[in-house]
Amino acid sequence: MTKVSAPERPVEEWADDVKPSFVIQGLLDSFGPGSKDTTHCSYCKEEGETTPATSWCSVCDDALCERCIRVHRRIPSSRHHDVVDLSRETKVKVKRKVMCKIHKDENIKYICKDCKTAVCQTCCTIHHRKCDLVVEIVSEIPAMKTELRRNKEDLLKKHDEMKTHIGKQTPKVDEALKHYLQIESNIKSASLKAIEVMKIKERKLLAELKEMSDKHIEELKADIKSGEMSVQMYQQQAELIDQTLQSECDMGVYEMYQGCEAGDVEAVGVADMKEKGRIARIMFRQDTDKLSRALDDLQLGEIDVLYEDVLDLKATPVLQDTINVLDLKATPVLQDTINTRVAGDTYGACPTDVKVFVVNGTDTVVVTDNNNNSVKSFYTRNKQPCLSRLSVCGPP
Repeated sequence: MTKVSAPERPVEEWADDVKPSFVIQGLLDSFGPGSKDTTHCSYCKEEGETTPATSWCSVCDDALCERCIRVHRRIPSSRHHDVVDLSRETKVKVKRKVMCKIHKDENIKYICKDCKTAVCQTCCTIHHRKCDLVVEIVSEIPAMKTELRRNKEDLLKKHDEMKTHIGKQTPKVDEALKHYLQIESNIKSASLKAIEVMKIKERKLLAELKEMSDKHIEELKADIKSGEMSVQMYQQQAELIDQTLQSECDMGVYEMYQGCEAGDVEAVGVADMKEKGRIARIMFRQDTDKLSRALDDLQLGEIDVLYEDVLDLKATPVLQDTINVLDLKATPVLQDTINTRVAGDTYGACPTDVKVFVVNGTDTVVVTDNNNNSVKSFYTRNKQPCLSRLSVCGPP
């Protein structure tokens, strides 16, 4: 991603702000359209001939045969060109010509240090007359090479440091995996313990249900048995009364009548089927809301993450390792800035109060602007900076 100075302007005015990639340019020079065939003579090839090349002119950027190189040396404009023998040079160093984008027929030979740009002779005369530091590129090459060598040393140092870092991180992968597996085992163990407690409660409830159910069924069976005995006794007493009625004994009828009046006949063998403390019905009462709350409140544990170079003021101190998490002597480094002057402002922005809120997981900077009677918020969404502005009736 490359930021341009003024994207609202026409593209041809800011296209030069996009810096070329020296890596891609190097690949183009080596393998792209700019690379030349060093096997055959370039001039003979244009005439339809395939003559083996013996020399290379780095100025003309062409390969030449023995005949063409003799002609090349007789021409005054190319007599002093840098020519190398291909039989002795296994690798041709391509000297790339860089032409001015404004003045297409001129090479870029100068650097304007004031404007930090490379220019041609005409650009120096027209556009950089008032600049103080316009020098030839050739004169700056030694300093540039020195700086590049220093950059190379820094890169090699970082290369070695990164390799060392990778070497240290590699065994940490196995260690982290073992640690993860241990935590996974602990979570499963906690889950199994919770399940075992629930199963114990389940077995207790089922045992209680079986005990009460067995008792209830036994009582119901006892009622049935007692009822069957009563049925037999009612049958016997009815048969006895029938026999008495069929007999001619008046005294027998009288005694049976007295027994019925006193209730002796009906009461014999009849059990009281309405005893106190008997089970009428078994029900299971479940407090669904209470159970749901209990399950919601059930905590198998929490995952705590310890970040490197971060100080958590709320965390319980746990000595994991001796690492530098807070450097009180470190020099503050500016990471980013926010311009609080936005569209709709009449006066210069005056951010009086500043606070960061987390809105739907997004860090949002909120400021009050007393000069413009507004509250503004700034945040990043989809990798793009966004803002909002709320006007109020007075200084917020």
